Amino acid sequence: MTKTWEFWIDRGGTFTDVIARRPDGRLQVSKLLSTNPEHYSDAAAEAIRCCLLNETGAAIGTVRMGTTVATNALLEHAGEALAFVTTRGFADALAIGNQARPDIFALNIVKPAPLYTQVIEVVERVGADGEVIQALDTVQTRTALQAAFADGLRNLAVCLLHSYRYHEHELQIADLAREIGFKRVSVAHQLSGLQNYLQRAQTTVADAYVTPALEHYLQGFRTALASNDHQPTELLLMQSNGGMVQAAQLHGKDSVLSGPAGGVVGMAAAGKRAGLQRLIGFDMGGTSTDVSLYDHGHELTRTTEIGGSAIQTPMINIHT
Repeated sequence: MTKTWEFWIDRGGTFTDVIARRPDGRLQVSKLLSTNPEHYSDAAAEAIRCCLLNETGAAIGTVRMGTTVATNALLEHAGEALAFVTTRGFADALAIGNQARPDIFALNIVKPAPLYTQVIEVVERVGADGEVIQALDTVQTRTALQAAFADGLRNLAVCLLHSYRYHEHELQIADLAREIGFKRVSVAHQLSGLQNYLQRAQTTVADAYVTPALEHYLQGFRTALASNDHQPTELLLMQSNGGMVQAAQLHGKDSVLSGPAGGVVGMAAAGKRAGLQRLIGFDMGGTSTDVSLYDHGHELTRTTEIGGSAIQTPMINIHT
């Protein structure tokens, strides 16, 4: 009879916590440093290896993971260099932002550094009604993209004016970029269909910035599992909205509160067991601290600011 194990993993910036459910239903808990290259390549895979060390014929069922990889990439500005592609005339739109001043009386205003390395303005224009005012200049666009590629950039965020109404130009740019050799292309209308240009652009840039870090981590995790001859039947990732999704379907923008959201979901479940429906969560990690409120249900927000970046996607309302 096959012995199937289930694993729940919280991969934080400092520590990785793993709960294993044995085939007989008993739980086993492990805690490792998230980064310890002298002893293992991946903490979660190492914890799984230790659990199954003397379990001949054991198999892994579902692995469920929440991670702060994307969160910390934003907070620490440790994402991958990228170029931001937008409509000509809007190169400084993200630098200007909405001109809000969080500290209204501050005399020395320190603005967060942009996530993008350079801006590419392309010749195109679409009206607010979706009418094409100026077709995309594919020659100019290809030349600009090739120049960015020659500068060493391999990551793009594409957000054009009014692309929520007409997105053919964004698709053409994405196709050109992939032909040139860009590894990762985040396209605004595929990530956010809402009208606000600034928030769409910020969300797209954030997605392009953190997704490579997330993909790099997941690839390392799979490689470490494979090196131990471990192959889970399913790998699910926690999203910022508290739901789970297949790892291959997770976008960076939906994972920036993956780890913290898992904490809130767990807090709510523990509270219900204790007969409590109104809870305040305080989750202090080694890199970030997360504060949340649960009042007979999860409070969702569509726009969250993390490390100076506004991201437009459904998330559990967590202050990080």
